Amino acid sequence: MAGSVIETPISKPVLILIGPTAVGKTALSLAMAERFSCEIVGLDSMQIYRHMDIGTAKATAEERALVPHHLLDMVDPDEEYHVARYVADATEACRQIIGRGNRPLLVGGTGLYLKGLLEGLFEIPAVPETIRVGLNQRLAEEGRAVLFVELSQCDPESATRIHPNDTHRLLRALEIFLATGRPWSEHLREQKVQPALSNVLQLGLLAERTALYERINLRVEQMVAGGLLAEVEKLLAMGYDPGLKAMQSIGYRHMVQFLQGEWDWNETLFLLARDTRRYAKRQMTWFGNDPDIRWFAPTDTGPIFKCIESFLAGAQGE
Repeated sequence: MAGSVIETPISKPVLILIGPTAVGKTALSLAMAERFSCEIVGLDSMQIYRHMDIGTAKATAEERALVPHHLLDMVDPDEEYHVARYVADATEACRQIIGRGNRPLLVGGTGLYLKGLLEGLFEIPAVPETIRVGLNQRLAEEGRAVLFVELSQCDPESATRIHPNDTHRLLRALEIFLATGRPWSEHLREQKVQPALSNVLQLGLLAERTALYERINLRVEQMVAGGLLAEVEKLLAMGYDPGLKAMQSIGYRHMVQFLQGEWDWNETLFLLARDTRRYAKRQMTWFGNDPDIRWFAPTDTGPIFKCIESFLAGAQGE
């Protein structure tokens, strides 16, 4: 990953709406955009692909007509698109939105993209596989708390900014120290890494599990009824290899398996809904480790708007 290309973080207030798939982000984002003069910036690693609309739950033409949307349809399914490119594209989109006198509203569920924006990018030191395997074995045997104590001793600065339950970043910090003999925080200072955004309000949507799973099941039914199978057939007819990273994502992989005769139709629908539920659970595990996210139910429009108003009233750079 290349070093950070962000010279000066954006200090104007930026709104962020995250949450698991199908929780209700789209409807709320449109209401937020109308109320607070926002333009929406996608925070989704799949919606950046062209020709992949139904399976990614991309904003419809009608929704895009209501509110400008950015970072949709950026590349073809066989093109590489990584977090460093996303950070550069999203930062530029935010600057242009602010330049037009509007507010950026980032909406999506890709935690890695959000992490890149809020923490900055830096050249990750090479970590031998033996170190990675050893730490994961220790995590399983000794537990996260023991490793966090170790991090507090070898890299106290990183320990203060990493939540004790954030397993991913905890392991990353220990990997870097064990591989280089120097703390992660020291690497960051040396490379002068800066986040792209310095003045953000992170809002998260959280639904009770049964309700969320019902919404996911309904989303799957709507995607299938809306032509997901035909969309995948068209992608294959265009020559896109089913082994591509984009084609291996949820929904597309399932339709490919059906078309190749691996699963029957009922099995395909069952596995699609199941895997979408599992993906939502992984998203919540990721976001649940971030203490800076303020959580609301999708129907809490009033409290959400009050939270935004309070943030904007006190935000520097507004």
